[in-house]
Amino acid sequence: MGDTTGQPTTAGWTRDVADWLALKDRALDVAAEGVTIADARQPDRPLIYVNEGFERMTGYPVAEVLGRNCRFLQGPASDAIAVAEIRAALREHRECVVEILNYRKDGTAFWNRLSITPVRDSSGEVTHFIGIQSDVTARRLAEDGLRRSKEALEQDLRLAARVQQALLPPPEVEVGGLRIAHAFHPCDDLAGDGVGIVPLPDNRLGLYVLDVSGHGVGAALLSFTLTHLLSPTVEGALLTEHAGTAPSMVSPSRVAERLNRQFPMDRTRQYFTLVYGVIDQTTGRFQYVMAGHPAPVLLRRGAPPVAVAGVGLPIGMIDKATFDDQTLTLEPGDRLYFYTDGATEALDAAGEEFGHARLLDEIARWRDQPLRAGLDMMSATVRAWCGDSLKDDVSLLAVERH
Repeated sequence: MGDTTGQPTTAGWTRDVADWLALKDRALDVAAEGVTIADARQPDRPLIYVNEGFERMTGYPVAEVLGRNCRFLQGPASDAIAVAEIRAALREHRECVVEILNYRKDGTAFWNRLSITPVRDSSGEVTHFIGIQSDVTARRLAEDGLRRSKEALEQDLRLAARVQQALLPPPEVEVGGLRIAHAFHPCDDLAGDGVGIVPLPDNRLGLYVLDVSGHGVGAALLSFTLTHLLSPTVEGALLTEHAGTAPSMVSPSRVAERLNRQFPMDRTRQYFTLVYGVIDQTTGRFQYVMAGHPAPVLLRRGAPPVAVAGVGLPIGMIDKATFDDQTLTLEPGDRLYFYTDGATEALDAAGEEFGHARLLDEIARWRDQPLRAGLDMMSATVRAWCGDSLKDDVSLLAVERH
């Protein structure tokens, strides 16, 4: 007869324990991860238990691995640093987690996320090590693919940056009675700014600075395109037209209107600002148009720097926008400075902008320096203001009549 007191019998308790242990063994066997137990008290820490998950992961049956050290999973490409970390953890009786390239019985490699935990008895002595193996090959392959893609993209960006630099005019040009210099500092590998010096008919030069909205590849591609188009050598060029056999210059305002029609923002999703002008090398007469761009700064001999007149909408912002030409004349000794808003909007550590007033001070400060040297010093001051951490491209262009 059973126990009528309502208390569990010894036999019933024994069956419960046995059932619980059997359930634990079944749970370990069906686990997706590999589970191993190594005896820390025996030489070379042999395996005394492996579950079915280990068999499925490695292809080694239980009979072939019991009594062996688990290092048999290592192979020629196993990372020496990971191996050294495992050995140190076992020697120092501490936990460790590593990812190591292991090999299945058929020789195929897999990435194993191995967790090792020491088991101690009541006296604190380490008696066993429990190992948990997880196959993370898919994740590692995905990470490796992403890394290779990133490296390829970075290589392409560096190549594109070199191409963009190659499209820039020389740092300093002297032609006729003019000296022209520029400084170009992108905030990333690729810039959305553009700077150009373009030979034109009738002893004239085209000068421009442009700034495409946004950053990155999209802005740089549009900047590349514009740099290509703002050249008289391109078929269907924007800057010149043929009346009979001789090419003639297109006025700056018409250039802006043509660009506005060709690059509407609803198609490009971008706009750009532009100041473009044509200077006569002999007389110093400069005809220009402004399209949403910061006004150039005129530095007359013996006078303070001042912004020139002119306003206009950015290119591409409004359909059928019109633009007006402005004119000034550079006298001998005069300078004219162009810049992008990356110079005036550069932020210091406190979030204060460099500002227009400081830029005017810099122009005045270096007025007695050679043109290119002065531009380099100005751009160095702007970069120092923001700790060489530019948030926008900084481009400067200056022309001097001498």
